[in-house]
Amino acid sequence: MNKGDFGTLLAGIVIVVVVIFVLGALFAYPVMWLWNGVLVHAVTIANPITFWQAWGLMILSGILFKSSSYTGKSG
Repeated sequence: MNKGDFGTLLAGIVIVVVVIFVLGALFAYPVMWLWNGVLVHAVTIANPITFWQAWGLMILSGILFKSSSYTGKSG
């Protein structure tokens, strides 16, 4: 592996990390807005959440509610 390959690999890793962060922010902000702007007023005992709590809530709901069934056909 020469020096140019390492730079390309490092740039690729940085781009992937930035894309993951941007996509996460795009999905976390609506969760935070819905919770703080809509749901907190309906449930008065709840506190507003931060951006990072919204991100965690989004990840948790993805883990809990994603489909684990595989519908691919074999042979």
